[in-house]
Amino acid sequence: MMKHPGMINSINDYNSSDFEWSVNNFNKIKKIINNYPLGKQQSAVIPVLDIAQRQNNGFLTKQAIEKVAETLSMSFIRVMEVATFYSMFNLKPIGKYFIQICRTTPCWLRGSDKLVKVAKEITDCNVGETSKDNLFTIVEVECLGACCNAPMV
Repeated sequence: MMKHPGMINSINDYNSSDFEWSVNNFNKIKKIINNYPLGKQQSAVIPVLDIAQRQNNGFLTKQAIEKVAETLSMSFIRVMEVATFYSMFNLKPIGKYFIQICRTTPCWLRGSDKLVKVAKEITDCNVGETSKDNLFTIVEVECLGACCNAPMV
């Protein structure tokens, strides 16, 4: 296997306070990065952010985002742009059950506002909040990618 110059070789190649890759995740990341052509490794930002979020109990801290940036030789702000653009990434802790309700026109026309109302009643929390028992988090998202099955949750 050909090695790229500047490629990650060891988990000890990088250091960042408060967030470190697990050995298993670091090995996954190396494999992901090696799937991209030389000079295009930053394209791995979404799968690497996903690994960071999974390692960090379902959300991304500043330190985790910094670690992703460091690992991919990207600026913090570029990684942050990706993390804040996609609704699949969470920048604060979430409940055990993460409820995403689509709020786009097709879903709204088919009753997503009623789903929001029911979700609030059952979970005892508002949109954008986590229930006091940390079981539920409700968020509205722009699209869940299945308008033909609206409303989507």
